[in-house]
Amino acid sequence: MTTQTTETYDKLVPTPSIDSQPYWDGLKEHKLKLQKCANCGKIRHYPRPVCDSCWSMEVDWIEASGKGTVHSWTVSYHAFLPAYKKELPIILVTVDLAEGVRMNSQLKGAKPEDLKLGMPVEVIYEDATDTLTLPMFRPAR
Repeated sequence: MTTQTTETYDKLVPTPSIDSQPYWDGLKEHKLKLQKCANCGKIRHYPRPVCDSCWSMEVDWIEASGKGTVHSWTVSYHAFLPAYKKELPIILVTVDLAEGVRMNSQLKGAKPEDLKLGMPVEVIYEDATDTLTLPMFRPAR
């Protein structure tokens, strides 16, 4: 996946691939979708063409709960693009989703001193443009 900015959104945005397009389509509907191997049933994330368990190329998509816990995090106090400066500090988290896979994203609604391992979080959706929605997390309510 490559990243770019758009004329209407000055932050980095992904370029969906043929394998990840259903994931991005789900986010646009405010649904977190994950790949599930149609052969062995293993759930995987990030989207990719081949199951790393049985090597099948057959895939289904499931809707995830959006619930998880913080596995790790990093806090950035430096904006690498001007558009991110107003959000500093930016908290990036690795989340253990309830479905058994990990996902990286930004954590909103928390301060660095609030962070702890195992902290419950839930997915939220940021409509970046008319055609792109990004997943974020917030502390679970």
